[in-house]
Amino acid sequence: MHRVSLPPVGTAKAWREAARGFLAARVPPEQIIWGDHAAAPDLFGDASLPPAGGPVSVPRSFVTMAETVVWHSDPERFSRLYAFLWRLKDAPHLMTDRGDGDLAHLRQMEKNVRRCQHKMKAFVRFREIGAPDAPRRSFAAWFEPSHHTVEPTSDFFVRRFSDMDWRILTPDVSAIFEQGKLSFQEGHTKPDLPEDAGEALWITYFQNIFNPARLMVKAMQSEMPKKYWKNMPEAAFIPQMIADAPARARAMAEAAPTLPPARMAQVQAQLASHASAWDGPAEDLPKAIRACTRCPLHCHATQAVPGEGPAKADLMVVGEQPGDMEDLTGRPFVGPAGQMFDSIAAEVGLNRKAAYVTNAVKHFKFTPRGKRRIHQRPETSEIKHCRWWLDAEIAQVRPRLILAMGATAAQSLTGDGTRILARRGTVETLPDGLPVLITLHPSYLLRVPDPAVRDRATAQFRQDLLTAAGMIAQHASCSREDMPH
Repeated sequence: MHRVSLPPVGTAKAWREAARGFLAARVPPEQIIWGDHAAAPDLFGDASLPPAGGPVSVPRSFVTMAETVVWHSDPERFSRLYAFLWRLKDAPHLMTDRGDGDLAHLRQMEKNVRRCQHKMKAFVRFREIGAPDAPRRSFAAWFEPSHHTVEPTSDFFVRRFSDMDWRILTPDVSAIFEQGKLSFQEGHTKPDLPEDAGEALWITYFQNIFNPARLMVKAMQSEMPKKYWKNMPEAAFIPQMIADAPARARAMAEAAPTLPPARMAQVQAQLASHASAWDGPAEDLPKAIRACTRCPLHCHATQAVPGEGPAKADLMVVGEQPGDMEDLTGRPFVGPAGQMFDSIAAEVGLNRKAAYVTNAVKHFKFTPRGKRRIHQRPETSEIKHCRWWLDAEIAQVRPRLILAMGATAAQSLTGDGTRILARRGTVETLPDGLPVLITLHPSYLLRVPDPAVRDRATAQFRQDLLTAAGMIAQHASCSREDMPH
């Protein structure tokens, strides 16, 4: 049985050398008793180490993890590391096995140590102890870490405070930095440090950056555990700051300006520009749409294509955008998709001439490919820009029902262009109470390569047009019943 007592300073290096020797000599974990300098000697342990063996190769990721875990406060940290290393020599893949319980425990210990290092960087509070006329200023701090993190964290303080002398005193190991040289000593008792002249300024700053309206006590204590408060001068004011937070938050709300700042006026103006404010004569609306330059689509399209149909139609049909033929003729729904719509509408008794037909986007978006212009789906920004014109058309026509064909029309009208196959055949209501019947776009039926899928989708489209015709007929019937006899 071998007994190893590791020193409080240089623990990582000492453990690494001992573990390398034991592993090279093939000493199993159960024959080693690991302990630190404070552990009581074992009656049956042999303090001698095995002779150095040949080179030992282990994954670099294990070495990195071990160099952190050795600073944990768990007395079993050394034995846990070696036991896992013993397994690792025959199965290097264990370092990537997330289901391994031993590795998970070591990773948690590693995380705890790193968290303790972070707290040490955040919560060490120095006080000046040197003479005013000394060539180098000198500071000291008292800290009580949860783990043995002074040695592995000291390099941070060396880099940060290399122009002064300082010491971080703890019950375990203390770091001393004097004249540019770092050394370590065994622990100290808590010293009686002098008051700091700059402490009052720091506390004033701390109190002023505290936002009572965003106070979350549990989250604060998670980041600043109460065990550190006793050594932090500003912590003495935290309980009163928490108690005063509700009253301070109310006072802040009451003192807030009632008018929005200038930047909010700009935002509101931008939002207003997206809401249709068209109030001209109905006969001027198509001309205004054809002159539209609200988005870059007008740069390449032949022309904008406004809707057409009766000025007060009960049904408004909204498609995606003009196609190639619509772009050239300036009329909506005259291409292959429009012809399919006309054909199926006639089958179910839906009068195309009695409906107002238009598109969510008024310009043709395409990609040139030789002599052809290949349709491209509009982007969200383009749909939002064209919603200005669609709102104007809806306001003028005032339909009883809107038939939204395809994802772009659904997105423009309802704000959601997803799950069209699942939503088709359903009626959704706009904020003003106007019903919108979701259906497929005829161009989808023309693109489906599978005949069975195409036939099924065409039947669904036909059923949706039949539903629209029935809703319009029902409304007309109700209107006649309401007329005086």
